[in-house]
Amino acid sequence: MGPHPHHHHSSPFHNSIMTRRAALSVALGSAGAALLAACGTRGSEGSSASSTGSSPASSPSVSPLASSAPAEGSATPTESATLSDSPSATPSGSPSESQTASASLAAARPSVESSPESLRCMVNKMRPFAQIDWEPNDLVDFEGQQLRAEAARAARTMMDAAKAEGVTLTVSSAYRSYAVQQQTYQHWVSVNGQRLADQLSARPGYSEHQTGLAIDFSSPEGCRLEECYRDTLAGQWLVKNAPRYGYILRFPDGRQSVTGYRFEPWHYRYVGVQIAQEYVSSGAKTFEEFIGTGAAPNYASAS
Repeated sequence: MGPHPHHHHSSPFHNSIMTRRAALSVALGSAGAALLAACGTRGSEGSSASSTGSSPASSPSVSPLASSAPAEGSATPTESATLSDSPSATPSGSPSESQTASASLAAARPSVESSPESLRCMVNKMRPFAQIDWEPNDLVDFEGQQLRAEAARAARTMMDAAKAEGVTLTVSSAYRSYAVQQQTYQHWVSVNGQRLADQLSARPGYSEHQTGLAIDFSSPEGCRLEECYRDTLAGQWLVKNAPRYGYILRFPDGRQSVTGYRFEPWHYRYVGVQIAQEYVSSGAKTFEEFIGTGAAPNYASAS
């Protein structure tokens, strides 16, 4: 397999994106921030519970009026989202009962997979970002790329541990904005045609790299963005040790029918140590199976 499209950067381009991002955040303010909080397309259950519903539902500071509002039409959007998540909560129930019911329902449903801030966020061919050009607000510089702060700290610890064992891990690519992914994808369409490009590269708005939690690793040993990376010391070390640092192999061999992508032994996704350990213990072969969001072998639409 040829070089993978997950590596494409343009510094001037990135600077312009950062400028646009700053302007956007000023224009949108706090109200806009709420709009940027859904990555999946699970319908109302994802966006309501993740962007507004989960914290009000579980917060003890929520006004009792929110859970006993007589008319949904008079509730604020946040209250409506919370109310719609708990149909069993009636106005006659005590506030604590209805809040508890709402909180437990929110916890039982996979709504956090639709929030791009969540470490459980699921982005694939069937689950694009709801805010198509969403960007993380905690990006830090890392190895010539950018990552979300927590993912960067974990990657640094992991790379240092590998080095102590004589294995050198390098970073080929990490965070990519919607605009950069747009360039990347179009490049591979022009080189390979859309059908093959879709097996190798994510369409803009569908890339896990946009979460700021994914890394394409490389090594001085070679096999950069190639399947033979699995046979390098770096590739073998990652398979064995990455979950201890919160990273999982995102596109395993022979699982394209579930993940939608060919085997990528270089692409690791940060999910945090707890989730990574649960993932390994579960025996699931893909993150899709572990989370339970279903297979995503192809895009819903052809273009």
